[in-house]
Amino acid sequence: MSIPRPPGTPAETPACYRHPDRPTYVRCTRCQRPVCPECMRAAAVGHQCPACVHDGAASVRPVRTQFGGRQSNSTTPIVTYVLIALNVVVFILQSTSQDLERRFSLWPPAVADGEFYRLVTSAFLHYGVTHILFNMWALYVIGPPLEAWLGRLRYASLYALSALGGSVLVYLLSPLNSATAGASGAVFGLFGATFVVAKRLRMDVRWVTALIAINLVFTLVYPMISSQSISWQGHLGGLVSGALIAWAYAYAPREHRNLIQAAVTFTVVVVFVAVVVWRTDDLLTMFGGSLGHG
Repeated sequence: MSIPRPPGTPAETPACYRHPDRPTYVRCTRCQRPVCPECMRAAAVGHQCPACVHDGAASVRPVRTQFGGRQSNSTTPIVTYVLIALNVVVFILQSTSQDLERRFSLWPPAVADGEFYRLVTSAFLHYGVTHILFNMWALYVIGPPLEAWLGRLRYASLYALSALGGSVLVYLLSPLNSATAGASGAVFGLFGATFVVAKRLRMDVRWVTALIAINLVFTLVYPMISSQSISWQGHLGGLVSGALIAWAYAYAPREHRNLIQAAVTFTVVVVFVAVVVWRTDDLLTMFGGSLGHG
C-alpha cells in the first residue's frame, strides 16, 4: 500500500538503473530508463544505455565484402601482420636452435613415419635471412589487398590451404633425401589468388601475371646457376592451390556463396589428406613398413 506524498514534498530523485546509488535526471532516449554518466552512450540523438546500444548493434547486419567475407571497421590487415610475426618469431627461435629445423622441416621419410605435423610446421621455417626477407616482403605487399577483398576468415583459409598444397606436392614429388621449409608455397598461393580475384574485379592483372612469371622462371633457373636448390614443388603446389581456392571464393554464386565456399574448402582438405595417406602407404610399402628416419 503506497502512502501519498504530502503536498509540497519534492519528488524522489531517479537513480541509474545499473547503479541505484547514483542519482541522475538523464534518461535513455530508447527505453527511457535513467542512466548515470558512466552508463551514458552517445547516440545520434541524446544518450542511450548500454543494453539498448548492445541490442541496436545486434540488429545491424554486418557489412560484407564482395566475396562474402565480413568487412572489418579497421583497415589494418591483422591476419597478414600476425602471419608475418609468427614467421619472424619462429625464425628467431630457429636461429638459436638447429634442432628446431631438424625436427620440423618437411622431410618425407619423417612424414611417412607419422610426423604429419611437418607438412604444416615446415611452412614457418626458413633457410637464412634472405629466404625469410623475400617471403615476408612478398606477404607484406600482396597480403593486405587480398585480406581486404576476401575478409579475414577466407584469407586465412586461403593462406593455410596454399601452404598445405605446397607441402603436399613436395611430399608427393620431392627427393626423399631432401628437407624443405619456407612460406613460399603460401606466398605463391597468394600470387595465384591475387590474379584470380583481380580478374574477377575487372582490374589490370598484367603486373601480377609478370610477377608470377618472373618468380616461376627464378624458381626453375636459379638452381641451375647456383649451388642452392629451390623447391619448385612447393611453389607450384601453392600457386595452383591458391588459384583454385580463390576461384571458388570469387566466382561462387551469391545465393549459395557461403555453402559453396565452405564445401570447396572442405573438399580441398579431404583431397590433401587422401593424397598424403596414399603417398605414405606407397613409401611404407616401398621400404618394407618403416623408413627408420630416427
